[in-house]
Amino acid sequence: MKTSQIPFRTLRDAPAEAVIASHQLMMRADLIRKLGNGLYTYMPLGLRSYRKLEAIIKEELNKSGAFEFKPTVVVPGDIWKESGRWDTMGPQMLKAKNRAEQDMVVSPTAEEAYTAICRAGLTSYKQLPINMYQINTKYRDEIRPRYGVMRGREFNMMDGYTLNIDDKSLDESYQAYAKAYLRIFKRLGLKVIPVKADTGAMGGSGSEEFMVESPIGDDTLILCPKCGYAANVEKASCKADPAVDNDGNPQKPTDLKPELVETPNVFSIEDMEKFFKQTPKTFIKCLIYRVINSTLDLSKAPYGKDLKSKKEGNMTFYPISYVCVAIRADLDVNEAKLAGALKASEVCLADDEEVVQIAQAGHGFVGPMSALCPILQDLSVNDMHDAITGAGKNGYHLKHVEPGRDFTPYITADVRTVKEGDSCCTDGCDGKYYTTKGNELGHIFKLGKKYTESMGVTYLAENGKPAVPTMGCYGIGVDRVLASIIEANHDDKGIIWPMTTAPYQVAIVPIKYEGQMKEVADKLYEQLESAGIEVLLDDRNERPGVKFTDMELIGFPLRITVGEKNLPNVEFKPRSAAEAELVPAEKAGEKAIDFVKSALAQLNG
Repeated sequence: MKTSQIPFRTLRDAPAEAVIASHQLMMRADLIRKLGNGLYTYMPLGLRSYRKLEAIIKEELNKSGAFEFKPTVVVPGDIWKESGRWDTMGPQMLKAKNRAEQDMVVSPTAEEAYTAICRAGLTSYKQLPINMYQINTKYRDEIRPRYGVMRGREFNMMDGYTLNIDDKSLDESYQAYAKAYLRIFKRLGLKVIPVKADTGAMGGSGSEEFMVESPIGDDTLILCPKCGYAANVEKASCKADPAVDNDGNPQKPTDLKPELVETPNVFSIEDMEKFFKQTPKTFIKCLIYRVINSTLDLSKAPYGKDLKSKKEGNMTFYPISYVCVAIRADLDVNEAKLAGALKASEVCLADDEEVVQIAQAGHGFVGPMSALCPILQDLSVNDMHDAITGAGKNGYHLKHVEPGRDFTPYITADVRTVKEGDSCCTDGCDGKYYTTKGNELGHIFKLGKKYTESMGVTYLAENGKPAVPTMGCYGIGVDRVLASIIEANHDDKGIIWPMTTAPYQVAIVPIKYEGQMKEVADKLYEQLESAGIEVLLDDRNERPGVKFTDMELIGFPLRITVGEKNLPNVEFKPRSAAEAELVPAEKAGEKAIDFVKSALAQLNG
C-alpha cells in the first residue's frame, strides 16, 4: 500500500480533552476520530490494528474449542425482564421502543441474548457444553466517558458464553478461557496479572480479571510479593487483625451494661478518640446504606416485613431497602463487597434525611441498637468487646457495648476495604500487601444458574428428568486492549507497535519518490510484498522531516529510508532503536523479512 492512497492526516498536537497517551496518540496519528461524546470512528490505519487484534482473539478462542456466533445489537426488552435486569441494570442501559411499542435494548452486554438463543435449541444433556463467543458492538450510557476508546459509550467487546452440565464442566470451560486469554495477551506483548474480582451486576459465584499495570488505571490491585496473591480491591481479603485496647492487648468481654454518655460536638472518629482517649479499634462505626434492587430474601429480616418487593420473570427483588453496616472504626466499608453481600445492583450512603429516619439520629451518632433496619456486621466486629458506638440519639454515645449480647446482626460478612500493608490472606503466607493501579482488559465469570433459572432454561438430563444448566461468561474489551497496547508501547515521538498489531510491519520512506530512489524503493516494496510482509511505501511529495515524523508517530515497527546520499546503502531503523543502521540496498529486503518474522515468532511462540 502507498500512503497517497490512504485517507489520513496527522496532528501536531492532540485535542485538549485527550489527557492520556493512548487517546492523544490515537487522535494525532489519525487512528480514530471523534464523532460525539464517547463515540469514536476507527480510521483506516486504526482499523487495520483493530482487525489484527480481533483476529488474534478469534484464533486463540477457536483453538480453545469455542465457536463464533453473531447475535443482534438491539435485543427485545422482554428477555431482560425475564432475567430481572430490566430495572436493576440502571440508567447506563439504553432503552427504546419500536413502532409496535415493544421495549427494546441496545445491548450493554449479552447474557440474556445468549441464554435466550441457546434455550431455543437445547433439549438434551448430549448437547452440553455449548461454547460460543461473539465480537460485537455494545453501548453503555456512561455518565463521564473519557480516555478515548479506553472508556467510550459505544465499544467493542468479545463476549464468550458456555452452558455446562455441572460445576466440573463449568470449571473446565473457565480454565480453557483463562489459558486462551494468557495466550492472547502474550501475542499482543502485554504482561497481564490475573486477579480475583467482584462479580458485580453480572452475579455468579466467582470471577477473575486480567489486568495490566497502568498509572491511569481505574482499578486498585492488591498484590502479595511473597505468594503471588492478586485481587482487585473490590474483592480482596486479608487476614483478620485482632481488635486491641490502648495497650495493644486483645479486648476483653465486659459484664457492664451499655452506658449512655453525653458527647456534645463529638461527630467524627477523631473527635471520639480525643473525647474517650481510646484507640479507634475500640469503636464500632455504624453507617446507614441505601440498597438498590437487592435480591436477598429480607422477608424475615428485622423491619423486613413491610418492605415492598417487585417481581420480574422468576426474580424477586427489593427496589429500595436499607441496612446498618457495623464495622471497626479504623476500617472503611468496601461498597462493592457490600453490594455483593446484599445481592444488590448498587449501594450508596443514605442522605441526611434518610439517616435520621432509619437511625433515629444524625451522622456520628448512628448505633446498631436503635437502627430501624437490618444490621450487617463486618467480620472485624466479631472479636470486639467493651466497645463504644453511637447511641441512636443526637449528642450521645454508648460505652460497654458487647456485640452479640447487646445487638444481633442479620448478616455477618467481610465488607472491609483491604489496603497496603494488610496481611496476606493466603494460609501459611506472612506477606504484606502492596498496591498498584491497573486497567481491566478481560474478565471471566462463573455465573452459575443466575440466568438459566430466571429465564427458564432446561434440558433432559441423563436420568430422563428436566435439569437446569449452569453458565459461564468471558469478556475482553477489544478497544480497551488496543489502547492499552499503546499505553504500554510509546515514547515522546509516538507509538511503538508490537509486530502483531502494527497497521503495517514495514514503512519504506524514499527521501524523494523519483529517480534512483524510486527504483530502489519500488524494488524493496515488491520484494517485501512478495514475501507476505505488510509494507507501506511513503510516496508523498512531502519534506523528509514530515515523513519521518509521521512514520514515528504512527509507530511502524521498521522504517527503511532510501536517500540519494546513502545509496547504494539504505537506512534500516527499527522503531524502538535509537539509531539507524546502514545496510546495502540489495540485502535490506532479506534483513527486513528476517526482522519481521523473528519479531512475530517471539510474540506468537
